[in-house]
Amino acid sequence: MLDSYLSAAGVVLPFLLKGFWETLKVSFVAIIAGSLLGFVIGVIRSYRICGVHQLLGLYIHLLRGTPFLVQLYIFYFVLPSTGIELLHWDSATAAFVSLSVYTSCYVAEIVMGAIQSVPRGQTEGAMTLGLKPLQILWLVILPQAMRLIVQPMSGVYVMLIKSTAILSVVGITELTRQGEVFIITFPSKSLFIYGMIAAIYFIYCYPLLRLANWLEKRLAGGLQGASLH
Repeated sequence: MLDSYLSAAGVVLPFLLKGFWETLKVSFVAIIAGSLLGFVIGVIRSYRICGVHQLLGLYIHLLRGTPFLVQLYIFYFVLPSTGIELLHWDSATAAFVSLSVYTSCYVAEIVMGAIQSVPRGQTEGAMTLGLKPLQILWLVILPQAMRLIVQPMSGVYVMLIKSTAILSVVGITELTRQGEVFIITFPSKSLFIYGMIAAIYFIYCYPLLRLANWLEKRLAGGLQGASLH
């Protein structure tokens, strides 16, 4: 019995790792792009500029209120049908763009909430010292907001990584898709193969969560040390 599982693992694991590499590439690039886009949107929304705030809010609520699968279909099937050359994406580009945009809406809300949680007096005090708006944001607001951003951001990243499991619908042979192919070959080992898939996802996501906990403690300690001085 054990030999049969070891034999199946020896055949399946190399292909699962190949699929994991695809998952890693797409998710890593989407994390970077989605974080940058969401950060910019969150900062802009925190200033509550009339019209812009509502427009970006609509963008966020539309994305958060619709399933990611529907958004993926729109980016891969609907937008190319408009005839616009720049929107004729291959499956990898559609997956990357849709994941990035989906991530950005959650990041934007986290960033805006963290910035707005910083007491107004901090900004007023910085203004009396003659600091410019960008200096206030970079030197006063963001250092205090970051400790509130790190932990929820890690949850968004884990959600993004798990969302890659449905990219196979547009032809991405990511981790889950590779496993499903071999379940057809080893139907009696389906639970075992899914267990291997789950273990690889866990190995990917768990260090990310631990890193977020470590960063949160470091940032909190740094702010406490600064306040003592």
